[in-house]
Order: sequence, then structure tokens, then C-alpha cells
Amino acid sequence: MNEAETRIRNIDPLLKESGWSDSNNPDVPSFKREHYFTDGKIRGEGVRGKAKRADYLLYYRQPHFPIAVVEAKADYKLPSDGIQQAKTYAEMLGLNFAYSTNGKLIVEFDFVTGKESQFDKMPQPSELWLRLKTHEGFTSQQGEDLILSPFDPIGGKTPRYYQQIAINNVISAIVKDQRRILLTMATGTGKTTTAFQICWKLWQQRWNLKGDSR
Repeated sequence: MNEAETRIRNIDPLLKESGWSDSNNPDVPSFKREHYFTDGKIRGEGVRGKAKRADYLLYYRQPHFPIAVVEAKADYKLPSDGIQQAKTYAEMLGLNFAYSTNGKLIVEFDFVTGKESQFDKMPQPSELWLRLKTHEGFTSQQGEDLILSPFDPIGGKTPRYYQQIAINNVISAIVKDQRRILLTMATGTGKTTTAFQICWKLWQQRWNLKGDSR
């Protein structure tokens, strides 16, 4: 089978068996196929280069909390053939887990431990979330609720990938009681949008009303 056939026949079922849904329900872990996260570098005279696209993006909560990248390969190729690409995309998206699979075996790279492993089943959403929150030190339910709270839906626009990284990094630092946070963004990258989304998440969870020390 070629890569497209492998995705439909093997990889989609593999993800679903481990608890990843292909629905758009924001309250359940899910996956999105062919996720474009850049428009391509402008090369001059209105010509753009090739856009960056992950074969699959796994969300613990969609669309505001992606957790892993999955690169797909045809079933006759090695499962590890796409791991370098997956690692590159995971780093660009600020994610800790990268996967490559041929629909039979899965290769994982964990940026937390720096280890590469091979499985015959995808990790379940609850397993990845537990590993991530243990590493990050998220200990309270209120903190988890803040991290996983959605973006402001008004306007119907989801923050761009680098804005999501900034928002989630700031919220994570707040949850861990970090007192000083410096966020540096270039002109034209949406500083106002990013700041608003941070404030929105804090307000929606009534964060500074539920703790005397905040």
C-alpha cells in the first residue's frame, strides 16, 4: 500500500483503537489529518515556498492543546523513516512527543527523556497527558483546568501556531507559580491577540479570584 492507503486502512484505525477520535468535539482527545501550520516562506514577487504540514496532529483538547505529531509512512517502509521529520515539526510546534509509523509499528521520540522507543500500539491520550503533566509539575485540578481551557471563540479564528506556543507557555508558567514571565514577540506577530487570549483563559477560570496569593 502507498502512504495514503496506509493512513486510511492502518493508521486511522490504530489511532482510534488507542482512544484518539477523528471528531471535532473539543472535549475529547482527537487527531487532525494533514495539518498545515505555516503558509510557506515568501520567496519574492508573491511566490511562496512549500507550506509545513504534519500528517497528523494529536490534540488532548482541540484546537487549543496539541500534544504530539505523527508522521505517516507507507506500510512497506520502516516505521522510523519519518521520525526525524516528526521531531522537526514537534520542535516547531513546541510539543514533547513525536511519532512515526507505517501502520504496523510506531516509533516514538520523547523530548522530555530524550529517548526513542518502538511500540505496536499508540499511547493513549491519558498516558501522554500524565507523562506531560508529571514532567511539567502540574499538580492541581484548577491548574489543569486553566491549561486545558479553550481560547476565546469570538471571531472564529484560532491563534497561529507560534501564538499558541506563547499562550500555552505563559499559562504553564503561571500554573507553576512563576512570578516573573518575559514574552518576546516580533512586530506584526500578533502580540495583542496573544495577550488577550492569555487574559481570556485566566478570566474564564477566575484564576485570580480563587487564590489569595495570586
